[in-house]
Amino acid sequence: MAVNPSSADMQSLLDSLPDEPFVMLNLLRFRPDGGRESYAEYSRRAGKALARHGGELVYFGEGSTALVAEPGQAWDAVLLIRYPSRAAFLRMVADPEYQETVSLRTEALTEAVLQVTVPVTGPGHER
Repeated sequence: MAVNPSSADMQSLLDSLPDEPFVMLNLLRFRPDGGRESYAEYSRRAGKALARHGGELVYFGEGSTALVAEPGQAWDAVLLIRYPSRAAFLRMVADPEYQETVSLRTEALTEAVLQVTVPVTGPGHER
């Protein structure tokens, strides 16, 4: 299962997303043997790079009862992180201090979804 984005994924982000603010949805499934603890350490250390590049934690929540999901589809945690631009996100993931934390994230997770979200616009959905 995927945990980290590939270079092709990063290029797709660069090619497809306007350089404006966006929120990244993170769905996380932790390893049963210390995954939460490793992720907490990753979050503590990576948070410095996140803030330095203008990122902001919007929401972090533990998964609870899944009302509509097939068996095995429930997630352990959900994060929403706002980035000021795709360029800021790419600078953050290239930051040497952030790069030092990636192994903690990889060790912590068995599966993850990182999905860019953009605001819905139009009648009744003004920004």
